[in-house]
Amino acid sequence: MRADDMIPLGRTGLTVSRLGLGLASLGGLFTPVSDEDAAATVERAWDLGVRLFDTAPVYGYGRSEFRTGLALRPRPRDAYVLCTKVGRLIEPDGTDTQDIWADPPPGVGPRLDYTRQAVRRSLEDSLTRLGLDRVDVLHIHDPDLNYPVALAEAYQALADLRAAGVIRAVSLGVNHADVAARFLREAPAPGPDCVLLAGRYTLLDQTGLAELLPLCARQGVAVFAAGVFQAGLLAEPRSGAAYGYPNVPAALLERVRAVRAVCAEHHVPPLAAAIQFAFGHPAVAAVLVGARTPDEVTANAELLAHPVPAGLWRSLKATGLLPAEAPVPAG
Repeated sequence: MRADDMIPLGRTGLTVSRLGLGLASLGGLFTPVSDEDAAATVERAWDLGVRLFDTAPVYGYGRSEFRTGLALRPRPRDAYVLCTKVGRLIEPDGTDTQDIWADPPPGVGPRLDYTRQAVRRSLEDSLTRLGLDRVDVLHIHDPDLNYPVALAEAYQALADLRAAGVIRAVSLGVNHADVAARFLREAPAPGPDCVLLAGRYTLLDQTGLAELLPLCARQGVAVFAAGVFQAGLLAEPRSGAAYGYPNVPAALLERVRAVRAVCAEHHVPPLAAAIQFAFGHPAVAAVLVGARTPDEVTANAELLAHPVPAGLWRSLKATGLLPAEAPVPAG
């Protein structure tokens, strides 16, 4: 599989590249990123055929959106799919701050708000930061933080925008598969078009397989799989803290080591297996992977294209590291 392979995005009428660029890193996720590296990272992704870009207001408190727009504005607007999110407004002295952003702009912060008015204002603010006239996909970001309002108001606001042709697709951006499944069951028809599922359909966590992914397949909802490197653990198992893991459980470290051992037996880089695994499920349209340098984008594209034999997936199932029912990519 190549980074520039294109696929229809479910029922949306959009077409996306199989590899998408997650843009949290360009907002300074854990580590500062220079303006120059941010621009070069998007440029390298474009040169490799990536045509799916995912950002959010909360990523660096507007910094990711600003840098994303700056890099994409010279590109033909119909040539790529751009996603951002609603649910947090970036305001002076916003109090819903997060310590994962290395160098956010001073004096501003996010505020949770899933009301209709906030959703419309969020989109307007995002377009201003991006310097673009539209986005294609709007995710309701972390709807579990205020589920009743996210369902009753944020979804309806986005559905109205979709009906008016302002956006092409309504989506959910979630870290919890059960929340997304509940939302898909309870949202008024036609419901969300997509789900961005972070960290819950990976080599280390197949939570999404039980209910959400089959539900998406039945409803024609396209899935973006994100967090497939599991916060860096698959690249470098360690006994101390890792990104996203204040304390790495011993059982998780042992599972990482076991997965890496099976990959070594088959001469496959663990991250190549990680970036390709989700594509075995028919509901998964694209995998979103972050990068903070052009070299990281190149490495991700190479991992996506790296041959992975069918025997690797069989070995992972035989050792209990993957459930027997998990669909896997064709070898």
